[in-house]
Amino acid sequence: MKLVGKTCLVTGSSAGMGKEIVRLFVKEGANVVAFARRRERLEELAKELENEKGKVLPFAGDVSNKEDIEAAIDKAVEVFGRFDVLINNAGVMDDMSPIADVEDERYEKVFSVNVYGPLAAMRKACQVFLSQGEGGNIINISSVGSKHQAAGALYGASKAALNAMSRNTAYMYEKDNIRCNVILPGGFATEISSSMGRPNMTGYGRVKDIIALAANPTGDPCEIAKACLFLASDESSFISGVELPVDGGWMSF
Repeated sequence: MKLVGKTCLVTGSSAGMGKEIVRLFVKEGANVVAFARRRERLEELAKELENEKGKVLPFAGDVSNKEDIEAAIDKAVEVFGRFDVLINNAGVMDDMSPIADVEDERYEKVFSVNVYGPLAAMRKACQVFLSQGEGGNIINISSVGSKHQAAGALYGASKAALNAMSRNTAYMYEKDNIRCNVILPGGFATEISSSMGRPNMTGYGRVKDIIALAANPTGDPCEIAKACLFLASDESSFISGVELPVDGGWMSF
């Protein structure tokens, strides 16, 4: 078991990649605070994994609310005695709009979930890591859309911002043994597309062929969980500031 003794928090734990990350981490011995809005799903997941080596602590909250994410990290320390790994997995799509069509409401939603929520979580995590004095580990789930026009302007910009925050964090806290890495998923079978709503047809018409390439083949969320396991474990102790594509080779096309 690769994560025995580690306490982790995974946002967006109720479905898709987040759910698979929690499953794998608990089976590898981690104690995991499973964070998402849908409490009933979190409780079902905790029940499913109750006989594994690690434990699941459900925590219902909104990742765009800094008080919720800060409280979840405090709860991790209170219940398990320490905090070791933050995984910012929760995210939402835009509607594929090009910049001239971007609406304020969509801007606020995408950046609240994809940028401001992870920023608040990273700030709190680093404060705890520094107070513990033993280092720490942050893994941010970005997207190939941060590197290519595989989505609209808002989504790409939000994930590029997450990449930049991650690089800065890796550099700033290198001497404190706080690592920060990014995973860039390609096309995966998750519920994130449901956050898109009706797509902007101008933007969608421009990127539909790219999307088809990015999702061919469509990845299983378990692949992201395995990449997170490597980055969360001591096997990757000399890796920080990396942007790791997990996309079936799409970025090489």
